[in-house]
Amino acid sequence: MTEDVRNLVLGLIAVGLGALLGWLVRSQLWKRRLRRKQAFFGLPANSESLLVVNRDAGGGELMVVRHDVFALLELASVIKECGAHAQIVAHDAARQGFGERTEFCVGSPVANRRMAAHLHSLLPGVRVNAEPEPTPDRGAFQIGAERYRLEAGLTEYVLLARLTADQGQEARPVFLLCGQRAVTSQAAGRYLARHHEKLARKYGNNSFVLLLKVVNSQAYGPDVVELVADVTRAAQTPIPTPSARTSHRAK
Repeated sequence: MTEDVRNLVLGLIAVGLGALLGWLVRSQLWKRRLRRKQAFFGLPANSESLLVVNRDAGGGELMVVRHDVFALLELASVIKECGAHAQIVAHDAARQGFGERTEFCVGSPVANRRMAAHLHSLLPGVRVNAEPEPTPDRGAFQIGAERYRLEAGLTEYVLLARLTADQGQEARPVFLLCGQRAVTSQAAGRYLARHHEKLARKYGNNSFVLLLKVVNSQAYGPDVVELVADVTRAAQTPIPTPSARTSHRAK
């Protein structure tokens, strides 16, 4: 074997070993990211999860409104990437506790009984104005002493929450996507799918409640979303008595 051939063989071996090492490193990083994602969502491989949605008004069949369907697609992609499975359940058919399976509950408590029950049990500091009359406060969120009014198509709010019954336990989380309009549910689902790594770094596997604002949905749909505040403490603290509130409007 000549010197040139030997150098060529050694070079090919070095390239092969480098490629193999790079593949092993990328594989380990991918597996680590997957484990973190599965832990954050409470979705180990082959686990089961629930997608709880409103019924579309007008029929006994489970018909989901368009924007809620888009929200479910965002969540379904996350569930599939974790190697888990999902079951879609109507809000009035999900008669069970939580903690055994990860749950994604989508919609307003006005139309989603399951969402209303979660807010009452887990977020006593949140109230949603459900008055049927078209008043300025219709659909407004009250979180602690703050009030966030709906301006349809211009300024709309949505709560994105990750909650567990007992922090530090192996209980599966429940994710709430509680919006003032259906388009905000889609916005929250997209925000969760895109920012779950950042949220996991900040909160780990602990509970959190974020208030998001969907800006000018009549022009931009669910694409322009701003993080207003982390409202975890206010949302989990019962509202003692009616008090002075601050109204928030688009500036």
